[in-house]
Amino acid sequence: MLIIQLTGLSGCGKTTLSNKIKPLFAAQNINIEILDGDQYRKTLCKDLGFSKSDRLENIRRLGGLAASLVAQYNAIIIAAINPYEEARAELKFKHNAKTVWINCELESLISRDTKGLYKRALLPDEDPDKIFNLTGVNDCYETPLNYDFKLDTHLESIDESAAKLYQFVKDQLK
Repeated sequence: MLIIQLTGLSGCGKTTLSNKIKPLFAAQNINIEILDGDQYRKTLCKDLGFSKSDRLENIRRLGGLAASLVAQYNAIIIAAINPYEEARAELKFKHNAKTVWINCELESLISRDTKGLYKRALLPDEDPDKIFNLTGVNDCYETPLNYDFKLDTHLESIDESAAKLYQFVKDQLK
């Protein structure tokens, strides 16, 4: 029973990489479930905002859900920004979660910005479309101190990063 938390800024590749490796495991009859932070914000965590306390609660709920599901799967992957070391440490302590830091430079994140979040966060303060709470731009992201594995997605292709993540998860399942 394995829980892995992928942490990193919006657009770094958490969901993309999770979705890339899931079918590779499925082909070997290894059942992986992905808890995507964006998706669960619309359901399990729809009552939460983006304050620090709400972000911490979001991760607590995802951790609780992962713990409740882990017996049904070989591994659960939590793909969420998870900006605070406190929350990452709590997942590790309570659920023995492995931490994968998916690092990506801001320039690359801006160029990949499919949701338009970085563009909006970088608007002038008086612009009505400005986002004031984008993690890593105008809201805090604490660089992970105690991670088990790190990917630098700005330095390699999606396939290269996915292969490394796949191998890390596979090694943890042994």
